[in-house]
Amino acid sequence: VRIPLSPEQVEAGRRLGAVLRAARAGRDPELVARDARISPETLRKIEVGRIASPSFGTVLQICAALGLPVSDAVHAWQGDREHRVAI
Repeated sequence: VRIPLSPEQVEAGRRLGAVLRAARAGRDPELVARDARISPETLRKIEVGRIASPSFGTVLQICAALGLPVSDAVHAWQGDREHRVAI
């Protein structure tokens, strides 16, 4: 049984998704997903916050595919003011 995510965790997932979507910057999501070794559907769900708590490995793979520093993803998840993105 999976414990439901708290509202704060859901919001953190939305922030993370917004940062990843912004970093993708119009690149074909199928190509990014392939490079990250995940399905395009998984990438889409993470970007829109439907997967609010992706695995660490998945986040690392997406960051590598995007050329995004992992620290940017961490800051988005944590909600640092300077890394907040409008959603």
